Amino acid sequence: MIAGFAALTASPALAEKKQLVIVVKGLDNAFFEAIHQGCEKWNGENADSEYECFYTGPASTSDEAGEAQIVADMLAKSSTAAIAISPSNAPLIAQTLKSANATIPVMTIDADLAKEDAGLRKTYLGTDNYLMGKRIGDYIKAAAPEGGKICTIEGNPAADNILRRAQGMRDALSGKEGLAALAGEGGWTEIAGCPVFTNDDGVKGVQAMSDILAANPDLRAFGIMGGWPLFMAPQPYRDLFKPLADKIASNQLVIGAADTIGDEVAIAGEGLVTALVGQRPFEMGYLAPKTMISLIKGEAVADPVFTGLDECTKDTVATCIQK
Repeated sequence: MIAGFAALTASPALAEKKQLVIVVKGLDNAFFEAIHQGCEKWNGENADSEYECFYTGPASTSDEAGEAQIVADMLAKSSTAAIAISPSNAPLIAQTLKSANATIPVMTIDADLAKEDAGLRKTYLGTDNYLMGKRIGDYIKAAAPEGGKICTIEGNPAADNILRRAQGMRDALSGKEGLAALAGEGGWTEIAGCPVFTNDDGVKGVQAMSDILAANPDLRAFGIMGGWPLFMAPQPYRDLFKPLADKIASNQLVIGAADTIGDEVAIAGEGLVTALVGQRPFEMGYLAPKTMISLIKGEAVADPVFTGLDECTKDTVATCIQK
């Protein structure tokens, strides 16, 4: 009996699985919950694997230090076989990786490290953020070709993915590349106080837009680089923009926004946003474990691995999301 028990406890089926860790910016964000669901789908389809997808992150998206500490803790665990990180503060995560001197495969997901730190990870899996921002800019430019005053709503000042989107939008609007701010190029001018950095706080984003509109009644456009005001604060967003629905419909006020999460597509159907350019977070979470296993095996993995975009307007809400 003792021998049988020893054999049973030593069985590979009962051994602790190696973890393919996904660390996101915060657990309070519906976007990252979609990544979680993709991770769990992979687990369900690969129950017999020696690996499991393990999803974690700080409670709040604004907790940059908390995310960095979780990354350090996961890298120190013997059960961690590979790690995929969505950096909230790219320089801080880069420093964490340097300090840890990790020997396991490291990749980024959803958000990347800055270009100068790209050598710290094997690949990036997620959205082509520059293209995403450019498509938002394309929609704004098509709706208001003569230009005007614009305010950009961003998240964390050190989030590389958001900065790339903002650059893509500026390049599309101006017809030039690399401008740090718009000052009349292509007819567009970024107003004082913008960009607004919300630290991914939806309510803060809506309040900022309310304040900007009050101070600038001739504002022509908002470029929202992350969908937090729409999917984290959908009712305050509706309350702010329902009285302006006619202006949005006639393109007197143009709103180009990122993401297609939560209520965002419904809000587009209600005519309260000009266009959405959405990511595919579920696909990111589903593909991440397979990508990490390939890295563990030393197989060739493309860098970057881009997931696609979904683009929604009021007229396309019924068909705009990839199923």
